[in-house]
Amino acid sequence: MIDSSGTFRIATYNIHKCRGIDRKVSPARIIAVIRELRADVVCLQEVVNAPEISSTAERIPQVPPLLDQAGEIARALPEYAWAFGDNRPFYTGTYGNMTLSRFPLRGWRNHDLSRRRRERRGVLETEIEVANGRTAHIFNVHLGTGHMERRYQARKLISPQILTRSGFKGPRLVIGDFNEWTRGLTTRLLRESFSSFRPRHVARFPRTYPGILPMLTLDHCYYELPLVLEESKLCYTRTALVASDHLPLVATFRLSERAI
Repeated sequence: MIDSSGTFRIATYNIHKCRGIDRKVSPARIIAVIRELRADVVCLQEVVNAPEISSTAERIPQVPPLLDQAGEIARALPEYAWAFGDNRPFYTGTYGNMTLSRFPLRGWRNHDLSRRRRERRGVLETEIEVANGRTAHIFNVHLGTGHMERRYQARKLISPQILTRSGFKGPRLVIGDFNEWTRGLTTRLLRESFSSFRPRHVARFPRTYPGILPMLTLDHCYYELPLVLEESKLCYTRTALVASDHLPLVATFRLSERAI
């Protein structure tokens, strides 16, 4: 049901192909963490979507098991609509970002952010109706690990083909794994147009990676008016500490009356 108040909770979570700190691949643990988040919108990165070979994994030793991760998550959480952005092939399937939404998805597209000779990366854009007739554009981001790679991706992200194109109906929210823990070009460019915040968890350290002993903040959220930040935190539950190498970042927003 659409919330007429325009208040919603969003989370970003790099699930690391469902491989935890203990090296165990477990979609069930990731699903348990998503349930703990109690979020209306969940942006996932590093998701494998290869359902056709999951059933043959036992017969083909070189194929990793448990590759129908997008399908497992979707089936376990039927209250969410979802979209998947393919960034690169993965065995006979694909690998990329996945956005889940309790609210109706009004449209989606995947934008290529890849730089030559580097791993393919992308940003999954979804238009979500967060209140009756009131939409927000969510950009689920996973940037590269290389310094020059991110500089290239930052400029492409801010380009008129993606974030600064005309015709948006509703505010933009850019969230995900930026692989940037210093004030790099991505941070500077996004802060010219968007607001941000420092996430915190119960230990009061604003770091998201690695999960069991966070030392760096790689996961960020950028937003614009009429979105108003109500609350932000990191998910620091026992399951979240081991299920992935990232901690989920959670924020609650309200669409102010300026959106009407």
